[in-house]
Amino acid sequence: MNRRPTRHRGPQVSAGAVDQFLQQVEIPYLDGPGTSSPEAWFLGSKAENAEEFERLIVEAIRDQAFWRRNFHPGDPTLVTEAVKRQPEYVQAMGALTDSYRSLLGFLKKSMPFFSTRYQGHMNWDTAMPAVLGYFAAMLYNPNNVAFEGSTATTILELLVGDDLCRMIGYPLPDKAACQAGAVRPWGHITSGGTVANIEAIWSARNLKFYPIAMQAALREDPSLAAARDLRVRTAAGDQAVLRELDVWSLCNLRGDDILALPARLTAEHGISPEAITEALTKVSPQSVGMHAFFSRYAAELRSPPVIIVPATKHYSFPKAAAILGIGAANVLDVPLDENARMSIPELERILQSCLAERRPVYTVVGVIGSTEESAVDPLREILALREQFRQKGLEFTVHADAAWGGYHVSILRDDDDGPSGKPPASAAPRGEVGFSRYTGEQYAVLQQADSVTVDPHKSGYIPYPAGALCYRNAAMRDLVTFKAPYILHAQDEPSVGIYGVEGSKPGAAVAAVFLAHKVIRPTRSGYGSIHRKALFNCRRVYARLLCMARPEDNFVVVPVPRLPAEITGGDVAAQIEFIRERIDRRDTDELLTDDEALALLAEVGPDLNILTYAFNFKRPDGTMNQSLAQANRLNKAVYEVLSLKPGEDPSGHPLLVTTTDFEDAHYGALFMADYKRRLGVEGPGHAVTVLRSTVMNPWLTDFGDDSFLDMLEREFRKAISRAMFRDSMAQVFEEIDANNDGRLERAEIEAKLRSLGYRDEEIHEFLRASDTSRDSTLSKQEFLESYSQLLVRASLGSRR
Repeated sequence: MNRRPTRHRGPQVSAGAVDQFLQQVEIPYLDGPGTSSPEAWFLGSKAENAEEFERLIVEAIRDQAFWRRNFHPGDPTLVTEAVKRQPEYVQAMGALTDSYRSLLGFLKKSMPFFSTRYQGHMNWDTAMPAVLGYFAAMLYNPNNVAFEGSTATTILELLVGDDLCRMIGYPLPDKAACQAGAVRPWGHITSGGTVANIEAIWSARNLKFYPIAMQAALREDPSLAAARDLRVRTAAGDQAVLRELDVWSLCNLRGDDILALPARLTAEHGISPEAITEALTKVSPQSVGMHAFFSRYAAELRSPPVIIVPATKHYSFPKAAAILGIGAANVLDVPLDENARMSIPELERILQSCLAERRPVYTVVGVIGSTEESAVDPLREILALREQFRQKGLEFTVHADAAWGGYHVSILRDDDDGPSGKPPASAAPRGEVGFSRYTGEQYAVLQQADSVTVDPHKSGYIPYPAGALCYRNAAMRDLVTFKAPYILHAQDEPSVGIYGVEGSKPGAAVAAVFLAHKVIRPTRSGYGSIHRKALFNCRRVYARLLCMARPEDNFVVVPVPRLPAEITGGDVAAQIEFIRERIDRRDTDELLTDDEALALLAEVGPDLNILTYAFNFKRPDGTMNQSLAQANRLNKAVYEVLSLKPGEDPSGHPLLVTTTDFEDAHYGALFMADYKRRLGVEGPGHAVTVLRSTVMNPWLTDFGDDSFLDMLEREFRKAISRAMFRDSMAQVFEEIDANNDGRLERAEIEAKLRSLGYRDEEIHEFLRASDTSRDSTLSKQEFLESYSQLLVRASLGSRR
């Protein structure tokens, strides 16, 4: 178990007026054990905590009213009782009430994220403390772009940023340690992972070019003359004069050494921070633009620098490259291994190629919980490769995109001591499971990444918008401003708005994260407990899908995550049978008494709690379908059954999932060939359609006499049956539609139905009932709806 890094109370704040503000206000520090009852953290799928939630919402409104009435209480009242009696006022309030109720009704068309039956995207119930924090702060409407517009929530953002850094594992040294040279982390809230990833690439780009800009400034600007012989450590470990290095060497200096340069110019040569910033502004890519920067100062580079990402990358990375002038073509995809993780041999090959071409690498991105496969990239091996290539002269930052998987690290974080000095103990065994051995090894080194994206509004169960970016070295934040980077000290400016892409952003989102962290600590008994439960439930779903198809069924289901026996070359059939008998067929209480079964449960399924899988069907002779196109068609049809169409009532859907495609061009031959083989398909086609279930619910509720897993299987079986029936009708439509125009002529329909044995009166009745548009042709939808009714009538013996 990992010990939590040492905490030091107090956000990073400035002196002067802000100091005076802080001296008059009690800061609500994020420390203490939090609470340990998940049942008290959510409104509940049946709004079981509605009374408590309503009471606290009303308290926020009353507190806001109290605050307003007591702010200069002698000021005049604008909305008097006389005003409230005016017809215009009465009419306006009536319109507000009617419109509000109409909106409440329309919002019920939304996805039922709170329900166990929702298994689609990365959404579930939001944490009650987070919603309350958002609501309470929203009434004040703070804008965290600047301290003046958010005098309370800016302080909360500094506290939350520190808490996220602690959760990741970054140590937080105190003021004295910082002044002695210790590196301090820094984090802030963004609107989401996209912005956080863009900022991470922005800072990595500017870090790569900072030594080049510094060299140009030392050569050209007389204000830096005192530092003209500044020496730096090269990639080889030697000391060299910075002004004399070639561009390749400048692109491969250590990150912390680069970030320390401005402070060295001040400490060693007496050059003021203002002079450094002014000199660098004249030559930095931030000011002169990428084209001018390269042509003036980096023309000797043979190839443009690159970002290296796994094939499972988020779309924000090519977007960042486009926005920052890097170019999406310079985002290099690393193919995946058979487990949908970044292939380390392929990464090594790409890095070796960059080294041979003397092509700088901005950063290597490891995804800590991909949003489709829930795969955790081999971060430990990525970091080890960086050490290897450092020795060869190739330097780069490592960014961990943990937008989905960031909060899962709380599984490893020890609780803060409670009042008794110990966290509360669990009274009985719980349905929980931790990381697999592999996944735990990657999370154990998360704090070695230079930057980490985390999304509180994903696995933090916090309302949108709430993403976050944390830097291992706080000086990285300055690289996205127009000033020189400096090590963060305890008397620095408290504003956070200047250190990122966004200007205005809601302080309410910060308050949501703050209150959630105050009540549900990002430690083992807080968020760790939620995620251990969700992992347990996700692996139970995996076991059910794995064991669902029986020999007599006309379908199979193939989860994307491989079994341990498949990975090690063991007896796959025996392991499936063990899972069927010892895991899938047991209730939770029985399972929790079986140490051997629990040990295997921790190793099966996805790395985190998103599960992808695909169905394939058997032909009438019992052989497996081998057509990729037909398998994709079946999975798309299953998704159509288990998804919500625009305008549909969600309550009419007993189960909701989502879908995605794995594409050859992105995922690579190794992963794609292996999964196609396991699914039993071959032939032309560049993509595999899969279904996706996200299991964020910490409880698997019983449904009457059925367990959740029984309900899940029943609905999947219904969906497969309907999908196969509907697909067979679609194939009839396509056989009739000889010219592929998506519409059937009357003559085409008559000929086909006669060949199937239907009588003329049946055909004419079918055409009369199905041609709802009365244009003498049938669309695919018209045909499918009417043809299904024709088949039903035939099955009931209406034909003679």
